[in-house]
Amino acid sequence: MASLPTIPDSYNHVLAEFECLDPLLSALRLDSSRLKCTCIAVSKRWLALGSSGGGLNLIQKDGWKQRLFLTHKEGAISRVACCLHDEDYVAVATSQGLVVVWELNQERRGKPERIYVSSEHKGRKVTALCWDTAALRVFVGDHVGKVSAIKINTSKQGKAAATFVMFPVQIITTVDSRVVQLDYLDGRLLISSLTRTYLCDTERQVTFYLEKFWKIGNKERDGEFGACFFPVGKNSGNQQPLIYCARPGSRMWEVNFDGEVQSTHQFKQLLSSPPLPVVTLRLDPHYSSSSCSPQSLSFPKLLYLTEHCVMTWTEKGIYIFLPQSVEVLLWSEVKDIQDIAVYKSELFCLHTNGKVVHLSLLLVDRCIERLIRRGFWTLAARVCCLFQNSIISCRARKNLPLDKLEHLKSQLDASTQQDLITQLEELISKLEPLDSACSSRRSSISSHESFSVLDSGIYRVICRRGSQSDEDSCSLHSQTFSEDERIKEFPAHQEDEQVELDNVSHASVTVEADRNETFLPFSIPLSFRSPSPLVSLQAVKESVSSFVRKTTEKIGTLHISPDTRGRQEAKHDEQLQELTVNLVESPQEEKKLDPQSCQLAEEDHLRDLKAATAEAITKLQDPLVLLEPQCMRRVLQEWLIYLEEKFGSKEHSASSVKKSKTVCTEEERSVLEENLQLDPADGGLAGKEQSSVLEDCTEKENTDETCVSKTMCENSADLKGPLDCGFQVSPPCVIEPAVQKDLIELTTLCFELRVFSCGNSEAEESSDGNLPVAASWALACRFMQRYFFLLDLKRVKQCIITMYATSPNVWETYIAGLKELTSHSPVTLAMENEDMLKILKQLHDLGPWDDSPLLLVHAQRLYEKFGETALRPLIKFHPSILPSDIKQLCRNDPAHFLAYLDSLVKSKPEDKRSSLLRSLLQPESVRLDWLCLAVSCDAPQRANTVDVEGNPRPRSHLFTWGYSQLILLLIKLPADFVTKEKMADICKSHGFWPGYLFLCLELDRRIEAFTNIAHLDDLSLLNGEDGSIPETMEEWKFLLHLAQNHSTASHHGPQNGNAVSNGSPSCPDCVTVENVALLLAKTIGPNRALPLLQECGLTLELSERFTAVCEILRIAEKRQRALIQSMLERCDRFLWSQQA
Repeated sequence: MASLPTIPDSYNHVLAEFECLDPLLSALRLDSSRLKCTCIAVSKRWLALGSSGGGLNLIQKDGWKQRLFLTHKEGAISRVACCLHDEDYVAVATSQGLVVVWELNQERRGKPERIYVSSEHKGRKVTALCWDTAALRVFVGDHVGKVSAIKINTSKQGKAAATFVMFPVQIITTVDSRVVQLDYLDGRLLISSLTRTYLCDTERQVTFYLEKFWKIGNKERDGEFGACFFPVGKNSGNQQPLIYCARPGSRMWEVNFDGEVQSTHQFKQLLSSPPLPVVTLRLDPHYSSSSCSPQSLSFPKLLYLTEHCVMTWTEKGIYIFLPQSVEVLLWSEVKDIQDIAVYKSELFCLHTNGKVVHLSLLLVDRCIERLIRRGFWTLAARVCCLFQNSIISCRARKNLPLDKLEHLKSQLDASTQQDLITQLEELISKLEPLDSACSSRRSSISSHESFSVLDSGIYRVICRRGSQSDEDSCSLHSQTFSEDERIKEFPAHQEDEQVELDNVSHASVTVEADRNETFLPFSIPLSFRSPSPLVSLQAVKESVSSFVRKTTEKIGTLHISPDTRGRQEAKHDEQLQELTVNLVESPQEEKKLDPQSCQLAEEDHLRDLKAATAEAITKLQDPLVLLEPQCMRRVLQEWLIYLEEKFGSKEHSASSVKKSKTVCTEEERSVLEENLQLDPADGGLAGKEQSSVLEDCTEKENTDETCVSKTMCENSADLKGPLDCGFQVSPPCVIEPAVQKDLIELTTLCFELRVFSCGNSEAEESSDGNLPVAASWALACRFMQRYFFLLDLKRVKQCIITMYATSPNVWETYIAGLKELTSHSPVTLAMENEDMLKILKQLHDLGPWDDSPLLLVHAQRLYEKFGETALRPLIKFHPSILPSDIKQLCRNDPAHFLAYLDSLVKSKPEDKRSSLLRSLLQPESVRLDWLCLAVSCDAPQRANTVDVEGNPRPRSHLFTWGYSQLILLLIKLPADFVTKEKMADICKSHGFWPGYLFLCLELDRRIEAFTNIAHLDDLSLLNGEDGSIPETMEEWKFLLHLAQNHSTASHHGPQNGNAVSNGSPSCPDCVTVENVALLLAKTIGPNRALPLLQECGLTLELSERFTAVCEILRIAEKRQRALIQSMLERCDRFLWSQQA
């Protein structure tokens, strides 16, 4: 890449696009050929987008969520304007010329309503809308020059005023041509037409409601030229606002508040400078230093932007001026702009194709700082190189210090971005003090490293991650300084946050870069740093041979957390404290080391593991091996030998493999004895397992074994004692990405197939299930601790949930590893002092999380600190956090999980709850578990719902169940016959009768359903909506006999809910013979009901009320037949008349 041309230091502002709004438009379906965005407006809270279909989308800028959608049948939306002083109001102009004013009612949480519809401009094209800055008044201009004012009467002033007082539309004036732009400030309205600009004093009224007008200037113009007010600053005293009017030839009039032209500003020659690039992720920024010809432009609109700036645009680009000083702040090429809406320093550009682009006007250093925070390293570096003249200035150096630039350089890839790194190093060198000693020694330091000189004369060297010097940094200079000084350079929080993200990426977990706008401070002192800043290079040279390998593994990577780094440096800390520095000998000593020795040592170190990994992958691709789990385990056992040799704990090094076989077997016996004692519930079976395993150990002691068997013994020996050793959350050395990907795949496969050791015997026992359960759990925990950095955390989590559901230790170990991985993240640090709402907002700002396990560990910390109250807000992180995850978090208190599940389901619309719940039932077996949990928590006592005979108590279905909606959703979901029967048994045993009746009808157990309805003594349960009403004469007979045999005693006594005593005339919903007979007569008609009642011998039990109701039913049926006959005759006559 050629050297980037630099931008002059006079330009210190830039337009930047930090977020793309294309997904938002796609979600709103405004990116299709049929429907597109037609107009745009913005306020502090809202982004308003009008569409060609007549809809207005109001999107909340905080989070870009669509909050409101307002429909208009009067045509497409042509103009929209938000009221800036009261954001509860928005004005809309349609293609038919109607102006609609909406009150959003956000404060009262009501529905938006139209409070005014003006037809003053109907049939014309509304070209401009503008709100009063103090009152609720909208100014409207159209294409014939007519300007009107709509005064709004709001419901906030009282219902009576809003209903009976409707102000008429006030005609302000009619100018000589189309209205191009309207602007309002401090009682004065600015009207810009195709020919000239007018100023109207709306507060100074005279007779006949006419306002005072001024024509600004004497010279007319022809075309679209804008005008705007220019408010004065807060420190300007009594100075009045100014007005700027666009003129032909890139000129502007500066006008006072009384409409008098003060001066004419010419920008034609100033616009001969080359355009500044727009900082965006879509394209790399480019700048051409060659000047262009002067631009003679017409500015169609002028918009006030932040302090002292006026913005406009043409078909060529965006232009921002400082009109008071007659300067061009910047201009950038942005094509095909239809309209722009501004709020403070934000620009929302609507293009002719309907797309919307969000730009921000920022200082260059602020832009770079924000790019660094968001992790856009390459783009930040390019902007640094382009604007290096501005960065060198005092202000930029204050906001963008050397530390941040060095950190930025360390994030670039040396293999593909070397030219960019070189230019960034040149920029950094210009920021350093011009010290002669510094200059003389700069050439002796590798160009792959950045450095600075401390007051003591020590070089602070920062090696760039992934650079060539990382692999070649076995020099004495790197050994003595880079470790200590790099730790000083990067703070613990920032470094470990990067460790967290980088290591999870090794495990196929995607997490976006930190979007938090607060950048972490640099140079935080660390307690474990060496207190002595003076190191003797000669002494280091003598000890290099003992820890060259340690240097190779550590130099050039920032993946190692401070805690891990501290443990690895503990053994050498005493030596380093006693050494002194000799800077003069440094260049000479560096020459004595082969620059490629570390790289060769690294390749030799992993050569066997790479070969074994390639061989294992080749074998696993064989279908005969892939379809046979035992064969897969054997392949993984053979490969695990090499993994343990390279990345196992110190007990698994080559030296420890040479331990005696007797010691190995004794340790293995003791471990297995200890593990077998962990599960006393197994009884005699555990004893048999113990004896058989110990016999295997004795046989191994008496046979010749290879190094593989010895290694297996030592693996088992590591299980002794509690699992309190640290996790290996980051690679101990640099691993190539392709190799690391294969290692992650095989290591995760080992965990899923329970291949936790390279020993044949142990692995086979584990796979066959003969190894004690407690020992298998312990092996899984230790495996995770050793190879956490090589595990696909998403797959491991799923494996634990499905295969280790009964082992809390395995889950706790997994969570402990995630906690260590995120121990220094901003969320973890905020967990100590911040309240729950701030932490949840921080988690939301760090998203989207997708299905990252890192979010899970933050949820675990929230639950541990705040309890159940922290679970309900977590529903907004679904599906990043699943109910199965929450169930694991609160496995000790299932009621908390149920509250979360109920809140999650209720957070969705009613028509989508069933589909959501069905998607969560993975695997299907959890349905019964969740149902048992739901009918057990927050439920009435069983004695109140079920009698001693197991039948329902009267009216017991009216009891309140805390999770009744969730239960009904679960039982109504599709399922097989056996599952439905099990659910029916669960509902019956716990006395949840609404669900039991539903399942009985679904399982076609109608007789059982009618029996329970009779016991519940509630005739309202017999309705046609759910099919519970009898369908045949036999069912009616059975129900009548149930009502006849129903004990009168059950109609009295304790009742539930709103029940009253059964059997009395005042209780029409009890299951009595007369009530059932009336239901029969209403269903099949009185003429068919009487013979059935006589057949059952129940006519004597019926009262006069039944006879009267039957007579009424007969009359109603007769009238109904007559009405139908009359309607048929009329239809017949009408059809014959049409035929004639």
